[in-house]
Amino acid sequence: MSKELSSTEEEVYNLIKRSGVTLTKQIPIKKAGAIPNLINKGLVEVFKMSISPRNPKKTKFIRVVDENIP
Repeated sequence: MSKELSSTEEEVYNLIKRSGVTLTKQIPIKKAGAIPNLINKGLVEVFKMSISPRNPKKTKFIRVVDENIP
């Protein structure tokens, strides 16, 4: 990783990277504070997606931004 990360940011980044796509609710609350810093550094992105076709409510997910995509 070329960007400087704190130990907490690196731990959260690796957690998200291992799981692929994760619900934002699944990140431990004490570590969730690192998510805005990772978003600002361009390492992760938050997106909304509907879980059930019957329920129109969307849920927030987080994933690592693919560095290979221009």
